Formats: sequence, C-alpha cells, structure tokens
Amino acid sequence: MSRAPAWAPPLLAVQFLTRLPVPGLARLSAAAAADGFARAMAWLPLVGAAIGLVTATVFTASAMLWPPVIAALLALVVEALLTGALHEDAVADFCDAFGGHARGEEALRILRDSRIGSYGALGLGLTVALRCAAIVALPPALAVAAIVAAATLGRLWAVLLAAILPPVGAGTAARTGGVPPRRALLALLASVPGVAPLAWSMPTAVAIQAAVALVLLPALARFLRRRIGGSTGDGLGFAVAIGQLALLLGVAAR
Repeated sequence: MSRAPAWAPPLLAVQFLTRLPVPGLARLSAAAAADGFARAMAWLPLVGAAIGLVTATVFTASAMLWPPVIAALLALVVEALLTGALHEDAVADFCDAFGGHARGEEALRILRDSRIGSYGALGLGLTVALRCAAIVALPPALAVAAIVAAATLGRLWAVLLAAILPPVGAGTAARTGGVPPRRALLALLASVPGVAPLAWSMPTAVAIQAAVALVLLPALARFLRRRIGGSTGDGLGFAVAIGQLALLLGVAAR
C-alpha cells in the first residue's frame, strides 16, 4: 500500500470532521488516501479542539448581544454548519437503530437509512437540549474551556472506541482500518492541548470524566458488539456526542 505523505493525515482529519475545503488531497492516490485516513484518526482530538474553539468563540461573541440561551444555540448552529452536523446525524441514526430491539443486519439497515424516526428525533433533540443547557449553566470563562475540552474529548472517545471494536460494514469505521494502540496513544497525546485549560482550572472534573469514560466506553463497546458485532461510523459519531455531553454535564454539576 502507498503511504500517504506526512501532511496528508491532519488535512484528511480536517476534511472528515468539517465542511471546510481542503486543497491538495485530490492529488493522493486511492491507496495513499486510505492510508492517510487511517492515520488521520490520531489527529481527530486536535481538530476537535479547533472546532470547539470556533464554537466557544461564537458563544462568547453572541453572549455580548443576547442572553446565554440564544448565544449557546447560535454557537451550536455555527458548529453544525461547520461540521455538517456529522455527529448529530450519527446520534439520530444510532437512536433509531437501537431504540428498539433491532440486531444484526436489521440494525445495520436502519443505520444506513437516511430517514429519521421517533427514537432518532427524540434522542437528537434531547442531546442538543442537554448540551445547550449545560453550556448556559456555566460561567462564561469556564464555558469556553469546557466547550473546547468537550469537543476534544468527544473525538478522543471515537478514536478509543475504534481501537476497542472491529469495524462492521464498509462505512467510516471500516475506512479507519482499526486503530492500533500506538495510534490511540497519539490521539491521547493530541487531546492534551484542548483539555489542558479546563484541567488547570477544574482538575477534578476532568478526572471524573476520565473515570466516566473508563465505564461508558467499554459499556458502549459491549453493547455494539452484542447488537451488530462491531462498530460503524454512526457508532463512532454517537461516541463523540456522548463524550462531549458527559464532559459538559460533569463540569456543570453542582
């Protein structure tokens, strides 16, 4: 397999997580692009931190003109435009597929279905509402650090889930080729810049989130292994959303 040049994985991570145009990637061969995408997994937390910084900046600027609830909603709107609502779509698909008793091929068929059902609508609505409420509950300065850290750790959760579970089907999870331990460790290191400001001001909250991840990630992995035999792109996207929400709720807890 052709190895992608060193500049390709971070740009592929940006292309994957956002709608931003990324020049130069069209020059890659199919084999080099596949290798680069697999290696891009290590960059997801760092790109997530950049996305979180955009969200936090919009929230801070909007809060100068509007009440916190409106500012938080505007920030989430801008984030959805930036990311193409990638993870929100995954939450809706995940809830539709697993809200009932679907397993195996039936669950995979529902995950591939672009239509949204009652479970998906409810799961997506509650996830966005809880995330907005948690942001509003925080003091402005702390909200910035929490938004960036949540965006970082959410993407780290996806990488770690991909390291735990084999991919199923031919979607995003399969394109990662699995995440070897070394790449998962690199992703862990890449999450440090995004988490450091919050860890400095609220080390206990970050430590609790790490403990929560040690419980929820294996539980999610067991659930997916039992229901469909592995993970899909929607499973990874759901992990991103839950990881973000877990951090924000932990910081907002009294």
